[in-house]
This record gives sequence, structure tokens and C-alpha cells, in this order.
Amino acid sequence: MSIRFQADADLNYAIVAASRRREPSMDFASAADSSLEGVQDPDVLERAANERRILVTHDRRTMSGHFRACLESGLPSPGVLIVPQFAPIGPVVEAIVLIWPASEPEEWRDQIHHVPTLVRHVFGR
Repeated sequence: MSIRFQADADLNYAIVAASRRREPSMDFASAADSSLEGVQDPDVLERAANERRILVTHDRRTMSGHFRACLESGLPSPGVLIVPQFAPIGPVVEAIVLIWPASEPEEWRDQIHHVPTLVRHVFGR
């Protein structure tokens, strides 16, 4: 099974669109695709988990706490990728495109990572 991504309503749609253009077979659902507009963070995490999708968000301030609370309550998560709000789109898309074929969903389970800095540490860029 390959990695599937879920953007929350906070994520810049250009990241989703550019990732899809780079890898048309990538399964990256936008917030609009999943009707996430106005949905509270804990529910977004739950929906992503139910769909077995790694959540991609700009919301490092509150999503990290909700993610921790989710794990502390015993609920598993496919993982979360935090993207800085003003990160250049190119390196973020490159990171997502590198992550997608280079790993398995289990490697991200119950983990939160910051992109694109993760790629520099893992892939030496």
C-alpha cells in the first residue's frame, strides 16, 4: 500500500496542486475533496486516520497539541507533516514527492515531522 496524503483546510492548495502535477498517480486529497472546511482539528485528525492518510498542514501551533492528545488517548495516527506557513512551495513539493515513493505508510505511523527540513536530514539535501 502506498502513502496517501490529506491536506487540511489551512494548507495552501498550491502545494496539493503542484504535488499532483509532479506525480499524477499520488493520492493527495485536498480539504475541499474531503469537505474539511470548518472542521475542528481533532475531527480532521480522526478523518485522516479513518482514511489512512498522512495529514499535511501549516498549523504547527494547535495541530501538534491535538496530535499528542490523540496519541495519548490511545488513538493511532497515520502521521502528520507540518509545513511552515511561508516555506517556498518548490521545496515542500519536492519533499512530498520524495517521501511518497521512498517509504511505506507504517514508517510514518504515530509520528509528526516538519517538511521540508525532514528531507534535508533524511535525503541529505
